[in-house]
Amino acid sequence: MSFTIIDQATARLNRSELAVPGSNLKFLEKAASGPADVVFLDLEDAVAPSDKEQARKNIIGALNDLDWSGKAVSVRINGLDTHYMYRDVVDVIEQAGANLDMIMIPKVGTAADVYALDMMVTQIEDAMGLKKKIGFELIIETALGMANVHEIAAASPRNESLHFGVADYAASTKARTTNIGGPNADYGVLTDAPEGDEGGARDYHWGDMWHYAIARMVVAARANGLRPVDGPFGDIGDIDGYSAQAMRAAVLGCEGKWAIHPTQIDKANELFSPSEAEITKAKRIIEAMEQAQKEGKGAVTLDGRLIDIASIKQAEVVVKKAEIVASK
Repeated sequence: MSFTIIDQATARLNRSELAVPGSNLKFLEKAASGPADVVFLDLEDAVAPSDKEQARKNIIGALNDLDWSGKAVSVRINGLDTHYMYRDVVDVIEQAGANLDMIMIPKVGTAADVYALDMMVTQIEDAMGLKKKIGFELIIETALGMANVHEIAAASPRNESLHFGVADYAASTKARTTNIGGPNADYGVLTDAPEGDEGGARDYHWGDMWHYAIARMVVAARANGLRPVDGPFGDIGDIDGYSAQAMRAAVLGCEGKWAIHPTQIDKANELFSPSEAEITKAKRIIEAMEQAQKEGKGAVTLDGRLIDIASIKQAEVVVKKAEIVASK
């Protein structure tokens, strides 16, 4: 272990994160009673410019009047390059800050962006005498943000999570796609022809064009004690496609995924929760290693596979996640 010890962000269950437009009162009410671990109330992309002011009032009312117990609640503010942002921050925190867990900052490009919001939020909290410190969720959705992701992740003690905003990231990098997440038929490799048969059939294997971006974000998040969360999947009718994208994100280390429609929530909760088989295996690993340590061994085999101290760390992550899920 490095001599540098990383403080972990506030522990929250973050398997599913539901996006809710602040302009829709009915959706706000449903979200409060729904099964999502985290809900972010949106003032940015899902709200037309003419509705921004009313959406802000709707969200303030929802924070103060609805019961959000059992979940964390965040507000996605407008970008730092807009004239809506400062009023989003001031009005929401001054009028409903005591009921707010986090602010989601879109299109973060540099550490200075986070610093600027930290200064504003700190001053408002101090002026209002708020006791609970509001956390930050940061969306990495531009080439600039991805280039500076490590500095961004370390920019404020308020930081809790990094999110991959796939659609804006694709636009920023000028990727050849118009989908919101998911695979691309043009991103793949062609195998060689069978040896000795130059005209033989060649197989085409699709790849994951978002692998690098998500893996890079996960490393930056984990290196700074933050939660990495995968962003939206646009085809709400394709639950199998959603599941595949969620599982690849989970394998890479993400804690959860956005739900841009309520039908995606239960699937995210399921896929980012350890299965009974995984929990049982993790507990067996811990038990086997505890016995090995009593016998003065640093490693042992279990079911024909080598396990060691690192295996305990992996198993403890699974068991801890299962305990958090069970407590909810």
